[in-house]
Amino acid sequence: MTKVIRIGTRDSELAMWQAKNVQAQLEALGHKTQLVPVKSTGDLVLDKPLYELGITGIFTKTLDVALLKEEIDIAVHSMKDVPTMLPKGIVKAAVLKRANTSDLMVMKDGADFPDKKKAHIATGSLRRKAQWLSRYPKHKVSELRGNVNSRMQKLQDNDWDGAIFAAAGLERIDLKPENAVALDWMIPAPAQGAMMIAALEKDKELLKAIAKLNHYETDLCVSIERDFLRTLEGGCTAPIGALATIDVDYLNFIGVLHSLDGKQKVEVEKRILIENLDGLGAICAREALANGGEAIMKKIKKKLSK
Repeated sequence: MTKVIRIGTRDSELAMWQAKNVQAQLEALGHKTQLVPVKSTGDLVLDKPLYELGITGIFTKTLDVALLKEEIDIAVHSMKDVPTMLPKGIVKAAVLKRANTSDLMVMKDGADFPDKKKAHIATGSLRRKAQWLSRYPKHKVSELRGNVNSRMQKLQDNDWDGAIFAAAGLERIDLKPENAVALDWMIPAPAQGAMMIAALEKDKELLKAIAKLNHYETDLCVSIERDFLRTLEGGCTAPIGALATIDVDYLNFIGVLHSLDGKQKVEVEKRILIENLDGLGAICAREALANGGEAIMKKIKKKLSK
């Protein structure tokens, strides 16, 4: 390819790190590139919970528009922010090798891990809130929005014991505090820790070039997780967690749906030979729906639509 590949990205420090990572890989393959930072609605409107903003695609729509208007050639996303249904004309060009999938509890300086009867933690994620309340029903959970840096500052500025972050985000920009604790029991968001490159379906030459960055195992795992999410019809509006991992010839999957208050939970676990994976995400989601998930989803949709 002779043209300069224009790389669209959100302009936060983490998003720019991700875009520069893609830029370095493309330039190592001999391509010329240019970064094109933009602000998303999710970055600009910080005084409302995500579910009040329509959520699906709130961090990706601006880049989708820029792609469709051909102002950029590719868009780099945190894959957990990407809707399970892409806009017409836009396709997944590559999924990069996955980073740490864990959630972390970051405590305020000097604070102990908030597992006592009364504690106050913060998160902007319905999934993290529901899973935390499921384990610690007596705790208070406050809304926390903004980029990684501003959320870290808000933790220090408020009377919270701690706040929950994605490990991958903190590690990528070297912001992980020494007192951070991995929440190994918390099921991550589908595709957490993965980066996705989107491009126009019609740009076949570009798609061929970008495909060289695709990491097969990550792509396989996050596809199953996102199929689970799509079939549950959660988007980002429901407390849905999913994680698929490969163990030699097998794939291990765990998916979970909570009620908003964390009091109800439906969980599905599978260990399947990789050769038998067709439709696994959807199969697990239908099992979850049949075992109480459908009633939970109805209550969630009713409450969030008010």
